[in-house]
Amino acid sequence: MKEILKRIHSAAPVRICDIGGWTDTWFARHGAVFNIGVTPYVEVQITTFQQDTEERVTLHLGNYNDTYSLNPDNIVYSKHPLIEATIDSMVIPRDISLGIDIFSKAPSGASVGTSAAVCVALIGALDALTPGRKTPHEIAVLAHRVETEKLGLQSGVQDQLCSAYGGINFIHIHSFPHASVTPLNAVEDLLQELEKRLALIYIGTPHNSSEVHKKVIADLGEDAGKDPRIKRLRELAADARDAVNTGNLEVLGHVMNRNTDVQRELHPDLVCKKFEELIEIANYFEVSGCKVNGAGGDGGSVTILGDGDREKKKKLLHTLKKKGYHSIPISLSPEGVHVWED
Repeated sequence: MKEILKRIHSAAPVRICDIGGWTDTWFARHGAVFNIGVTPYVEVQITTFQQDTEERVTLHLGNYNDTYSLNPDNIVYSKHPLIEATIDSMVIPRDISLGIDIFSKAPSGASVGTSAAVCVALIGALDALTPGRKTPHEIAVLAHRVETEKLGLQSGVQDQLCSAYGGINFIHIHSFPHASVTPLNAVEDLLQELEKRLALIYIGTPHNSSEVHKKVIADLGEDAGKDPRIKRLRELAADARDAVNTGNLEVLGHVMNRNTDVQRELHPDLVCKKFEELIEIANYFEVSGCKVNGAGGDGGSVTILGDGDREKKKKLLHTLKKKGYHSIPISLSPEGVHVWED
């Protein structure tokens, strides 16, 4: 059995309730997003050994039940491109071998920024292999570059920033992709009430709506940043920020509903039939608000903000379960990516 040199751990939250999503993109050019970092975390464990093989990185991907090895000096993006490209973006010392375990209880395709959290958590852990430490903002920027530059994917900036910073944030995108993050320091009583009221519901179908998103982008045209719908989304992010700053969760719920309305305006298929059924059930139980997470589409999840009645929330979750929807247990994550050693 190989001798373990050390173990490095990292964890990064996912994102829900992204008010102002779509404005953190290249085509919107500038924007504003309010979002909330929550568990379940993406978890990474790196075990280091003395180098004993050319393929000195072995990946154990719990969510995919997959294990394989690669040479960090000659990486081909083949099996899990996001993970492979992230490793390719970091300096791996030549005198050690790595066992990298990655796992999350957040289902893939739930539209809560899980891919970004994987990238952020993995960068954080790999960063601990060499002297010096990247700041949360530097980690977020690199994670975004992995998706857009190394993999050529469409990606806004809010997911990576929320995963890196955690907490409740107002993100100002000055000029894509450059952004600043303002943490909202709500009082403890409000945070406890917010956590009690929130629910994350997965419709059971993974998010896969690239064709719909292409249609939305084409419809917005070259001046997408001036489109009135994009302008409203920016304004709603500021409204959500103000609702938290003033401690008014009823207003926050109203803003969530208005944001989902604008998603419908962008394209009716962004709020699919299952989302509509889920929202109708939630409204029957008099919730304060519902936000289709992420850009929306034919799969993913909805953030629900209840009215504070615990029994009503229990009945709502029971009804949704009978309809085949899945409640994902969440809690607020006051911090973003964090790294530690055994």
